[in-house]
Amino acid sequence: MAVPAPRVGDEPELLAAARAGDARAAHRLGKLYAQHGDRAAARLWWERAAAGGNVDSAYNLGIWHEKHGSLEEALTWYEAAAGTGDAEAATNLATLLLEQRGDAVAARAWFETAAAAGSRTAARRLALICEDAGELGTARDWYRRAADDGDVASAHDLGFLAYGSGDDAEAVRRWECAARGGHAESAYCLGLYLHASRDPEGAEAYYRLAARSEHPGAASRLGGVALSRGDLRTARGWFEQAAGAGRAEDQRMAGFVCVELGDPAAASHWFGRAAAGGDAEAAFDYGLLLIAEFGDLVGGEHWFRQAARAGHHGAAVELGGLLSVAGEHGEAKEWLSDPPPAAWDRPAEPELTARAELAAIATGRRGGVPLAAADLAEVLATWDLVTRPLHRHPDVLAWLVARSGVHASAVEHLASVRGTLVRPGSAPWPSPGELQHVLTTARDLRRRLGVR
Repeated sequence: MAVPAPRVGDEPELLAAARAGDARAAHRLGKLYAQHGDRAAARLWWERAAAGGNVDSAYNLGIWHEKHGSLEEALTWYEAAAGTGDAEAATNLATLLLEQRGDAVAARAWFETAAAAGSRTAARRLALICEDAGELGTARDWYRRAADDGDVASAHDLGFLAYGSGDDAEAVRRWECAARGGHAESAYCLGLYLHASRDPEGAEAYYRLAARSEHPGAASRLGGVALSRGDLRTARGWFEQAAGAGRAEDQRMAGFVCVELGDPAAASHWFGRAAAGGDAEAAFDYGLLLIAEFGDLVGGEHWFRQAARAGHHGAAVELGGLLSVAGEHGEAKEWLSDPPPAAWDRPAEPELTARAELAAIATGRRGGVPLAAADLAEVLATWDLVTRPLHRHPDVLAWLVARSGVHASAVEHLASVRGTLVRPGSAPWPSPGELQHVLTTARDLRRRLGVR
Protein backbone atom coordinates (compact mmCIF):
# COMPACT_ATOMS: atom_id res chain seq x y z
CA MET A 1 0.00 0.00 0.00
CA ALA A 2 1.36 3.42 -0.94
CA VAL A 3 2.40 5.56 1.98
CA PRO A 4 1.01 9.11 1.77
CA ALA A 5 3.64 11.81 1.64
CA PRO A 6 4.01 13.71 4.90
CA ARG A 7 3.05 17.37 4.96
CA VAL A 8 4.46 20.31 6.87
CA GLY A 9 2.61 20.46 10.15
CA ASP A 10 2.28 16.69 10.45
CA GLU A 11 5.32 16.39 12.71
CA PRO A 12 3.53 16.33 16.12
CA GLU A 13 1.03 13.69 15.02
CA LEU A 14 3.63 11.55 13.27
CA LEU A 15 6.08 11.89 16.16
CA ALA A 16 3.52 10.71 18.67
CA ALA A 17 2.53 7.74 16.54
CA ALA A 18 6.13 6.82 15.74
CA ARG A 19 7.11 6.91 19.41
CA ALA A 20 4.15 4.63 20.11
CA GLY A 21 5.66 2.05 17.69
CA ASP A 22 3.78 2.84 14.47
CA ALA A 23 6.29 1.79 11.80
CA ARG A 24 4.34 3.48 9.01
CA ALA A 25 4.33 6.79 10.92
CA ALA A 26 8.07 6.42 11.61
CA HIS A 27 8.69 5.93 7.89
CA ARG A 28 6.69 9.04 7.00
CA LEU A 29 8.49 11.01 9.68
CA GLY A 30 11.82 9.95 8.20
CA LYS A 31 10.69 11.19 4.79
CA LEU A 32 9.67 14.51 6.30
CA TYR A 33 13.08 14.98 7.92
CA ALA A 34 14.79 14.00 4.67
CA GLN A 35 12.78 16.64 2.82
CA HIS A 36 13.96 19.21 5.36
CA GLY A 37 17.57 18.12 4.83
CA ASP A 38 17.99 16.54 8.26
CA ARG A 39 19.57 13.28 7.10
CA ALA A 40 20.60 12.10 10.54
CA ALA A 41 17.03 12.33 11.85
CA ALA A 42 15.71 10.68 8.69
CA ARG A 43 18.07 7.77 9.21
CA LEU A 44 17.05 7.42 12.85
CA TRP A 45 13.33 7.14 12.11
CA TRP A 46 13.83 4.89 9.09
CA GLU A 47 15.86 2.53 11.28
CA ARG A 48 12.97 2.41 13.78
CA ALA A 49 10.49 1.86 10.95
CA ALA A 50 12.62 -0.86 9.34
CA ALA A 51 12.97 -2.59 12.69
CA GLY A 52 9.19 -2.59 12.79
CA GLY A 53 9.02 -4.30 9.39
CA ASN A 54 8.65 -1.32 7.06
CA VAL A 55 10.19 -2.38 3.72
CA ASP A 56 10.28 1.13 2.24
CA SER A 57 12.39 2.33 5.15
CA ALA A 58 14.83 -0.55 4.68
CA TYR A 59 15.12 0.42 1.01
CA ASN A 60 15.63 4.09 1.88
CA LEU A 61 18.34 3.14 4.35
CA GLY A 62 20.08 1.21 1.61
CA ILE A 63 20.10 4.35 -0.54
CA TRP A 64 21.19 6.47 2.45
CA HIS A 65 24.21 4.29 3.19
CA GLU A 66 25.11 3.90 -0.49
CA LYS A 67 25.23 7.69 -0.88
CA HIS A 68 27.34 8.05 2.26
CA GLY A 69 29.81 5.36 1.27
CA SER A 70 28.81 2.72 3.80
CA LEU A 71 28.81 -0.26 1.44
CA GLU A 72 28.28 -3.01 4.00
CA GLU A 73 25.38 -1.16 5.63
CA ALA A 74 23.83 -0.48 2.23
CA LEU A 75 24.06 -4.15 1.31
CA THR A 76 22.49 -5.17 4.61
CA TRP A 77 19.49 -2.88 4.24
CA TYR A 78 18.98 -3.60 0.55
CA GLU A 79 19.04 -7.31 1.32
CA ALA A 80 16.49 -6.82 4.09
CA ALA A 81 14.11 -5.10 1.67
CA ALA A 82 14.90 -7.45 -1.22
CA GLY A 83 14.18 -10.46 0.94
CA THR A 84 10.55 -9.37 1.14
CA GLY A 85 10.26 -9.30 -2.67
CA ASP A 86 11.03 -5.62 -3.29
CA ALA A 87 12.25 -5.52 -6.92
CA GLU A 88 14.03 -2.15 -6.71
CA ALA A 89 15.93 -3.19 -3.60
CA ALA A 90 16.95 -6.46 -5.24
CA THR A 91 18.14 -4.58 -8.33
CA ASN A 92 20.19 -2.12 -6.27
CA LEU A 93 21.60 -4.95 -4.17
CA ALA A 94 22.63 -6.88 -7.29
CA THR A 95 24.19 -3.77 -8.82
CA LEU A 96 26.33 -3.13 -5.73
CA LEU A 97 27.36 -6.77 -5.51
CA LEU A 98 28.44 -6.73 -9.15
CA GLU A 99 30.03 -3.30 -9.43
CA GLN A 100 31.50 -2.87 -5.94
CA ARG A 101 32.26 -6.39 -4.84
CA GLY A 102 32.66 -8.13 -8.18
CA ASP A 103 30.41 -10.96 -6.97
CA ALA A 104 28.83 -11.92 -10.29
CA VAL A 105 27.20 -15.10 -8.97
CA ALA A 106 25.32 -13.41 -6.10
CA ALA A 107 24.51 -10.41 -8.30
CA ARG A 108 22.98 -12.61 -10.97
CA ALA A 109 20.82 -14.38 -8.39
CA TRP A 110 19.44 -11.08 -7.09
CA PHE A 111 18.92 -9.72 -10.61
CA GLU A 112 16.89 -12.85 -11.32
CA THR A 113 14.84 -12.24 -8.17
CA ALA A 114 14.22 -8.65 -9.22
CA ALA A 115 13.37 -9.57 -12.80
CA ALA A 116 10.92 -12.21 -11.60
CA ALA A 117 9.29 -9.47 -9.51
CA GLY A 118 8.87 -7.34 -12.63
CA SER A 119 12.02 -5.18 -12.79
CA ARG A 120 12.73 -4.21 -16.37
CA THR A 121 16.14 -2.87 -15.34
CA ALA A 122 17.08 -6.21 -13.80
CA ALA A 123 15.94 -8.10 -16.89
CA ARG A 124 18.19 -5.94 -19.05
CA ARG A 125 21.17 -6.35 -16.73
CA LEU A 126 20.68 -10.12 -16.84
CA ALA A 127 20.58 -10.01 -20.63
CA LEU A 128 23.87 -8.12 -20.74
CA ILE A 129 25.50 -10.51 -18.25
CA CYS A 130 24.33 -13.54 -20.22
CA GLU A 131 25.42 -12.12 -23.58
CA ASP A 132 28.88 -11.31 -22.21
CA ALA A 133 29.07 -14.89 -20.90
CA GLY A 134 28.16 -16.26 -24.32
CA GLU A 135 24.75 -17.52 -23.18
CA LEU A 136 22.96 -16.06 -26.19
CA GLY A 137 19.74 -18.05 -25.83
CA THR A 138 19.25 -16.92 -22.24
CA ALA A 139 20.31 -13.38 -23.16
CA ARG A 140 17.62 -13.27 -25.84
CA ASP A 141 14.99 -14.34 -23.31
CA TRP A 142 15.92 -11.56 -20.87
CA TYR A 143 16.28 -8.94 -23.62
CA ARG A 144 12.85 -9.98 -24.87
CA ARG A 145 11.31 -9.62 -21.43
CA ALA A 146 12.80 -6.13 -20.99
CA ALA A 147 11.93 -5.08 -24.54
CA ASP A 148 8.35 -6.30 -24.25
CA ASP A 149 8.13 -4.19 -21.08
CA GLY A 150 9.12 -1.10 -23.05
CA ASP A 151 12.93 -0.97 -22.78
CA VAL A 152 14.04 0.36 -26.18
CA ALA A 153 17.75 -0.32 -25.57
CA SER A 154 16.92 -3.99 -25.08
CA ALA A 155 14.83 -4.01 -28.25
CA HIS A 156 17.85 -2.55 -30.07
CA ASP A 157 20.19 -5.22 -28.69
CA LEU A 158 17.67 -7.93 -29.44
CA GLY A 159 17.61 -6.68 -33.02
CA PHE A 160 21.37 -7.14 -33.29
CA LEU A 161 21.25 -10.65 -31.86
CA ALA A 162 18.64 -11.45 -34.49
CA TYR A 163 20.65 -9.79 -37.27
CA GLY A 164 23.81 -11.65 -36.28
CA SER A 165 21.96 -14.97 -36.41
CA GLY A 166 20.42 -14.31 -39.82
CA ASP A 167 16.88 -13.55 -38.64
CA ASP A 168 16.36 -10.35 -40.63
CA ALA A 169 12.62 -10.18 -40.02
CA GLU A 170 13.07 -10.22 -36.23
CA ALA A 171 15.90 -7.68 -36.45
CA VAL A 172 13.74 -5.28 -38.44
CA ARG A 173 10.78 -5.76 -36.09
CA ARG A 174 12.87 -5.01 -33.00
CA TRP A 175 14.68 -2.04 -34.54
CA GLU A 176 11.36 -0.59 -35.70
CA CYS A 177 9.99 -0.94 -32.17
CA ALA A 178 13.04 0.76 -30.65
CA ALA A 179 13.05 3.50 -33.30
CA ARG A 180 9.41 4.30 -32.56
CA GLY A 181 10.41 4.59 -28.91
CA GLY A 182 13.00 7.23 -29.73
CA HIS A 183 16.13 5.06 -29.99
CA ALA A 184 18.19 6.93 -32.61
CA GLU A 185 20.77 4.17 -33.12
CA SER A 186 18.00 1.70 -33.99
CA ALA A 187 16.54 4.13 -36.51
CA TYR A 188 19.99 4.49 -38.04
CA CYS A 189 20.59 0.73 -38.16
CA LEU A 190 17.22 0.20 -39.77
CA GLY A 191 18.16 2.82 -42.35
CA LEU A 192 21.40 0.95 -43.04
CA TYR A 193 19.55 -2.33 -43.35
CA LEU A 194 17.07 -0.88 -45.85
CA HIS A 195 19.89 0.77 -47.79
CA ALA A 196 21.72 -2.57 -47.92
CA SER A 197 18.46 -4.14 -49.11
CA ARG A 198 18.26 -1.64 -52.00
CA ASP A 199 15.45 0.44 -50.53
CA PRO A 200 17.04 3.93 -50.50
CA GLU A 201 13.73 5.74 -50.00
CA GLY A 202 12.87 3.69 -46.92
CA ALA A 203 16.44 4.12 -45.67
CA GLU A 204 16.24 7.89 -46.03
CA ALA A 205 13.11 8.04 -43.89
CA TYR A 206 14.86 6.27 -41.02
CA TYR A 207 18.04 8.31 -41.45
CA ARG A 208 15.91 11.43 -41.03
CA LEU A 209 14.32 9.97 -37.91
CA ALA A 210 17.76 9.29 -36.42
CA ALA A 211 19.06 12.70 -37.50
CA ARG A 212 16.33 14.38 -35.42
CA SER A 213 18.33 13.16 -32.43
CA GLU A 214 21.53 14.50 -34.05
CA HIS A 215 22.88 11.07 -34.93
CA PRO A 216 26.13 11.84 -36.81
CA GLY A 217 26.06 8.68 -38.93
CA ALA A 218 22.55 9.48 -40.11
CA ALA A 219 23.57 13.05 -40.94
CA SER A 220 26.49 11.69 -42.97
CA ARG A 221 24.23 9.32 -44.90
CA LEU A 222 21.76 12.12 -45.60
CA GLY A 223 24.67 14.23 -46.85
CA GLY A 224 25.51 11.47 -49.29
CA VAL A 225 21.88 11.27 -50.43
CA ALA A 226 21.76 15.03 -51.04
CA LEU A 227 25.08 14.91 -52.87
CA SER A 228 23.81 12.15 -55.18
CA ARG A 229 20.93 14.47 -56.09
CA GLY A 230 23.23 17.39 -56.79
CA ASP A 231 21.86 19.39 -53.86
CA LEU A 232 25.15 20.78 -52.62
CA ARG A 233 23.75 23.18 -50.03
CA THR A 234 21.71 20.51 -48.31
CA ALA A 235 24.66 18.12 -48.51
CA ARG A 236 26.87 20.73 -46.87
CA GLY A 237 24.46 21.14 -43.97
CA TRP A 238 24.31 17.42 -43.29
CA PHE A 239 28.05 16.82 -43.67
CA GLU A 240 28.83 19.75 -41.41
CA GLN A 241 26.46 18.37 -38.78
CA ALA A 242 28.27 15.03 -38.91
CA ALA A 243 31.66 16.74 -39.06
CA GLY A 244 30.86 18.67 -35.89
CA ALA A 245 30.82 15.34 -34.05
CA GLY A 246 34.50 14.89 -34.91
CA ARG A 247 34.11 12.44 -37.80
CA ALA A 248 37.19 12.93 -40.00
CA GLU A 249 35.61 11.47 -43.14
CA ASP A 250 32.67 13.86 -42.84
CA GLN A 251 34.97 16.79 -42.16
CA ARG A 252 36.72 15.91 -45.40
CA MET A 253 33.41 15.58 -47.26
CA ALA A 254 32.26 18.94 -45.87
CA GLY A 255 35.49 20.39 -47.26
CA PHE A 256 34.84 18.91 -50.70
CA VAL A 257 31.32 20.31 -50.82
CA CYS A 258 32.54 23.73 -49.70
CA VAL A 259 35.08 23.70 -52.55
CA GLU A 260 32.28 22.91 -55.01
CA LEU A 261 30.20 25.75 -53.54
CA GLY A 262 33.08 28.19 -53.98
CA ASP A 263 33.75 28.69 -50.27
CA PRO A 264 37.50 28.04 -49.87
CA ALA A 265 37.63 29.49 -46.35
CA ALA A 266 35.10 26.96 -45.08
CA ALA A 267 36.80 24.19 -47.05
CA SER A 268 40.10 25.15 -45.43
CA HIS A 269 38.47 24.90 -41.98
CA TRP A 270 37.12 21.40 -42.53
CA PHE A 271 40.14 20.00 -44.38
CA GLY A 272 42.34 21.47 -41.67
CA ARG A 273 40.38 19.84 -38.84
CA ALA A 274 40.42 16.44 -40.50
CA ALA A 275 44.11 16.74 -41.41
CA ALA A 276 45.03 17.76 -37.85
CA GLY A 277 43.17 14.69 -36.66
CA GLY A 278 45.45 12.44 -38.71
CA ASP A 279 43.38 11.91 -41.86
CA ALA A 280 45.96 11.51 -44.67
CA GLU A 281 43.49 12.10 -47.51
CA ALA A 282 42.32 15.34 -45.89
CA ALA A 283 45.94 16.45 -45.39
CA PHE A 284 46.57 15.89 -49.11
CA ASP A 285 43.42 17.80 -50.05
CA TYR A 286 44.30 20.58 -47.64
CA GLY A 287 47.70 20.93 -49.25
CA LEU A 288 46.13 21.17 -52.71
CA LEU A 289 43.64 23.80 -51.49
CA LEU A 290 46.28 25.93 -49.79
CA ILE A 291 48.34 26.09 -52.97
CA ALA A 292 45.49 26.46 -55.48
CA GLU A 293 43.31 28.93 -53.57
CA PHE A 294 45.72 30.79 -51.31
CA GLY A 295 49.09 30.40 -53.02
CA ASP A 296 50.51 29.02 -49.78
CA LEU A 297 53.38 26.81 -50.96
CA VAL A 298 54.83 26.42 -47.46
CA GLY A 299 51.51 25.24 -46.05
CA GLY A 300 50.98 22.95 -49.00
CA GLU A 301 54.39 21.37 -48.57
CA HIS A 302 53.74 20.86 -44.84
CA TRP A 303 50.48 18.98 -45.36
CA PHE A 304 51.79 17.01 -48.35
CA ARG A 305 54.64 15.84 -46.13
CA GLN A 306 52.22 14.84 -43.34
CA ALA A 307 50.08 12.87 -45.79
CA ALA A 308 53.08 11.29 -47.52
CA ARG A 309 54.52 10.11 -44.21
CA ALA A 310 51.15 8.49 -43.51
CA GLY A 311 51.43 6.53 -46.76
CA HIS A 312 49.52 8.73 -49.24
CA HIS A 313 50.79 8.14 -52.79
CA GLY A 314 49.49 11.36 -54.37
CA ALA A 315 50.91 13.49 -51.56
CA ALA A 316 54.33 11.91 -52.02
CA VAL A 317 54.30 12.71 -55.74
CA GLU A 318 53.13 16.31 -55.15
CA LEU A 319 55.70 16.77 -52.41
CA GLY A 320 58.44 15.49 -54.69
CA GLY A 321 57.37 17.95 -57.36
CA LEU A 322 57.38 20.91 -54.96
CA LEU A 323 60.79 19.99 -53.58
CA SER A 324 62.21 19.67 -57.11
CA VAL A 325 61.01 23.17 -57.99
CA ALA A 326 62.53 24.46 -54.72
CA GLY A 327 65.85 22.90 -55.65
CA GLU A 328 65.79 20.26 -52.91
CA HIS A 329 66.55 17.48 -55.36
CA GLY A 330 67.84 14.94 -52.84
CA GLU A 331 64.64 14.68 -50.81
CA ALA A 332 62.54 15.09 -53.95
CA LYS A 333 64.23 12.07 -55.48
CA GLU A 334 63.47 9.99 -52.37
CA TRP A 335 59.75 10.69 -52.61
CA LEU A 336 59.49 10.41 -56.40
CA SER A 337 61.60 7.28 -56.78
CA ASP A 338 59.85 5.28 -54.07
CA PRO A 339 56.44 6.76 -53.29
CA PRO A 340 53.96 4.80 -51.11
CA PRO A 341 51.74 2.50 -53.18
CA ALA A 342 48.54 4.08 -54.43
CA ALA A 343 45.53 3.27 -52.27
CA TRP A 344 42.37 1.90 -53.79
CA ASP A 345 40.00 4.83 -53.67
CA ARG A 346 37.20 3.55 -55.88
CA PRO A 347 33.94 4.26 -54.02
CA ALA A 348 31.77 1.28 -53.14
CA GLU A 349 28.07 1.18 -53.91
CA PRO A 350 25.93 2.72 -51.11
CA GLU A 351 24.25 -0.61 -50.36
CA LEU A 352 27.66 -2.24 -49.87
CA THR A 353 28.91 0.49 -47.53
CA ALA A 354 25.66 0.22 -45.56
CA ARG A 355 26.12 -3.53 -45.20
CA ALA A 356 29.73 -2.98 -44.13
CA GLU A 357 28.76 -0.42 -41.51
CA LEU A 358 26.14 -2.74 -40.02
CA ALA A 359 28.80 -5.42 -39.67
CA ALA A 360 31.18 -2.91 -38.09
CA ILE A 361 28.55 -1.93 -35.51
CA ALA A 362 27.67 -5.57 -34.84
CA THR A 363 31.29 -6.57 -34.20
CA GLY A 364 31.88 -3.57 -31.92
CA ARG A 365 29.01 -4.31 -29.55
CA ARG A 366 29.55 -5.25 -25.89
CA GLY A 367 33.24 -4.35 -25.83
CA GLY A 368 34.13 -6.20 -29.02
CA VAL A 369 36.78 -5.01 -31.45
CA PRO A 370 34.88 -3.22 -34.22
CA LEU A 371 35.97 -4.11 -37.72
CA ALA A 372 36.72 -1.08 -39.88
CA ALA A 373 33.73 -0.31 -42.07
CA ALA A 374 36.04 0.96 -44.84
CA ASP A 375 37.94 -2.36 -44.91
CA LEU A 376 34.70 -4.33 -44.96
CA ALA A 377 33.37 -2.16 -47.79
CA GLU A 378 36.59 -2.76 -49.75
CA VAL A 379 36.13 -6.52 -49.43
CA LEU A 380 32.52 -6.30 -50.62
CA ALA A 381 33.31 -3.87 -53.43
CA THR A 382 36.25 -5.95 -54.66
CA TRP A 383 34.11 -9.05 -54.93
CA ASP A 384 31.39 -7.08 -56.67
CA LEU A 385 33.85 -5.70 -59.24
CA VAL A 386 35.70 -8.90 -60.05
CA THR A 387 32.58 -11.05 -60.29
CA ARG A 388 30.19 -8.63 -61.95
CA PRO A 389 30.90 -9.94 -65.48
CA LEU A 390 30.51 -13.52 -64.22
CA HIS A 391 27.02 -13.51 -62.73
CA ARG A 392 26.01 -16.43 -64.98
CA HIS A 393 29.33 -18.27 -64.90
CA PRO A 394 28.90 -21.83 -63.57
CA ASP A 395 32.01 -21.69 -61.34
CA VAL A 396 33.07 -18.19 -60.35
CA LEU A 397 35.71 -19.37 -57.89
CA ALA A 398 37.44 -21.60 -60.43
CA TRP A 399 37.40 -18.80 -63.02
CA LEU A 400 38.96 -16.32 -60.57
CA VAL A 401 41.66 -18.78 -59.55
CA ALA A 402 42.47 -19.64 -63.16
CA ARG A 403 42.58 -16.03 -64.37
CA SER A 404 44.38 -14.49 -61.39
CA GLY A 405 46.71 -17.23 -60.21
CA VAL A 406 45.73 -16.51 -56.60
CA HIS A 407 45.63 -19.70 -54.55
CA ALA A 408 42.22 -21.36 -54.46
CA SER A 409 42.08 -21.42 -50.65
CA ALA A 410 42.65 -17.65 -50.50
CA VAL A 411 39.88 -16.95 -53.01
CA GLU A 412 37.55 -19.34 -51.18
CA HIS A 413 38.28 -17.55 -47.91
CA LEU A 414 37.52 -14.19 -49.50
CA ALA A 415 34.24 -15.56 -50.84
CA SER A 416 33.39 -17.00 -47.42
CA VAL A 417 33.96 -13.72 -45.55
CA ARG A 418 32.05 -11.81 -48.21
CA GLY A 419 29.17 -14.28 -47.77
CA THR A 420 29.15 -13.73 -43.99
CA LEU A 421 28.91 -9.96 -44.46
CA VAL A 422 26.07 -10.26 -46.97
CA ARG A 423 24.25 -13.06 -45.11
CA PRO A 424 24.92 -12.61 -41.38
CA GLY A 425 24.49 -15.78 -39.39
CA SER A 426 25.86 -18.03 -42.11
CA ALA A 427 29.21 -18.05 -40.27
CA PRO A 428 30.82 -16.15 -37.37
CA TRP A 429 31.93 -12.58 -38.02
CA PRO A 430 35.55 -12.45 -39.20
CA SER A 431 38.23 -11.57 -36.66
CA PRO A 432 40.44 -8.47 -37.21
CA GLY A 433 43.34 -10.72 -38.25
CA GLU A 434 41.13 -12.66 -40.64
CA LEU A 435 39.90 -9.42 -42.20
CA GLN A 436 43.45 -8.23 -42.82
CA HIS A 437 44.28 -11.55 -44.50
CA VAL A 438 41.21 -11.26 -46.71
CA LEU A 439 42.05 -7.64 -47.57
CA THR A 440 45.48 -8.77 -48.74
CA THR A 441 43.81 -11.36 -50.98
CA ALA A 442 41.35 -8.78 -52.34
CA ARG A 443 44.14 -6.37 -53.23
CA ASP A 444 46.23 -9.09 -54.81
CA LEU A 445 43.20 -10.23 -56.81
CA ARG A 446 42.55 -6.72 -58.10
CA ARG A 447 46.20 -6.25 -59.03
CA ARG A 448 46.41 -9.50 -60.92
CA LEU A 449 43.12 -8.95 -62.75
CA GLY A 450 43.98 -5.32 -63.56
CA VAL A 451 41.01 -3.89 -61.66
CA ARG A 452 41.53 -0.28 -60.57
